[in-house]
Amino acid sequence: MSGGYDNMDATGDRPVVMAPRGSKRRGPRLSRADRTPLGLWFWEIDRVLLLLVSMLIAIGLVAVAAASPVAAQKLSTTAKSLDPLYFFYRQLMWVLAGVPLMLAVSMLPKPQARRGAIYGMTAFLFLLFLVPLVGAEVNGAQRWLGSGLFRLQPSEFLKPFFAVSLAWILSLRLHDQSLPVVPLSFVFTGIIALLLMGQPDLGQTVIFVATWLVLILVAGLSMRIMGLLAGAGIASLVLAYFFYPVAQQRINIWLFAEGDSFQVDRAHATLTAGGLIGTGPGAGLAKFKLPEAHTDYIFSVIGEEFGIIACIAIAILYLAIIVRVLVRLLDEEDSFLILAVTGLIAQFGGQAVINMAVNTQVFPSKGMTLPFISYGGSSMLALSIGMGLLLSLTRRNPYAARVSMTRNWNKK
Repeated sequence: MSGGYDNMDATGDRPVVMAPRGSKRRGPRLSRADRTPLGLWFWEIDRVLLLLVSMLIAIGLVAVAAASPVAAQKLSTTAKSLDPLYFFYRQLMWVLAGVPLMLAVSMLPKPQARRGAIYGMTAFLFLLFLVPLVGAEVNGAQRWLGSGLFRLQPSEFLKPFFAVSLAWILSLRLHDQSLPVVPLSFVFTGIIALLLMGQPDLGQTVIFVATWLVLILVAGLSMRIMGLLAGAGIASLVLAYFFYPVAQQRINIWLFAEGDSFQVDRAHATLTAGGLIGTGPGAGLAKFKLPEAHTDYIFSVIGEEFGIIACIAIAILYLAIIVRVLVRLLDEEDSFLILAVTGLIAQFGGQAVINMAVNTQVFPSKGMTLPFISYGGSSMLALSIGMGLLLSLTRRNPYAARVSMTRNWNKK
């Protein structure tokens, strides 16, 4: 052979990429024949998914830079004035920590990713139990442990580990129908939901319960049982309305326009203040009347300064990530991988939908960040772990399908 295909790899299946004769070497290159851990990772990882997530993180930095002056102004005092980009610099720090973490987790082999998720779930579930005992209270909610730079929200980190661990538990049912994994998963999810409602954190409770429902549906639960669960869910909402003050307040504002609707009203007004193309970076004024502009309502800040078109583009980007992951599952046969990836992407997409729906007044107000865009250390690091697990579990040998097709063809 001529040119760059002079040698074959050890299997004789693929050529080793070499420099053409007469050319000078320009250093090592990652070829498809590279069997090092880094080489395997590079060719097995879903690079399109990684690119889409990188775009979200970049958009998030721009959005936090736009919202940072609002939060900095509200925290400034007569004795101390914060830099307008204070929260941007902090978010940049979290991104610089989160991206390497995501890449490191994505390099884990699938068995190690599953094992690590189970260990992580155990550790952060323990921390969740500690929150009502020694947790710090912020804005009337007790959701955090520690203080300052070392403050973390256990429920954020628990989410990705919960999805993978629950997928592992439910996958056991497909191997042995007699195992009571569904009742066990129900009790497990119920305990977490009770702990979260006590903080109170209605938004995270919805995410955990919704993840459980999606996973038991994918696991093949009968429609009769799903119908019973749907009825139980409606009954739970009714009970929450009458006996859980936080839920009653949110529902009254949303459905009956009763109570303080300042946050959602300001969010909607800010979102629409920029029209289709926005006022321009840094030119927004309505955002200064918006509470939590850098976290829960950053989508509205984007709407004011970059326009409704930018908001639509971000929604399409989230949809592209979800579709990309689901397409990767079309020819997957491992029940655990199907459940785990479905749970992780359901969490990711559900959180994005809830945040955008709150900003547009479709859903009642909830304390929910916009994935990879909102400011927050716990949120960024936890999402990085979750996306790292997703990238790890969707890694695929690019030659596996080709070898399988060749073998099937030879049999014919």
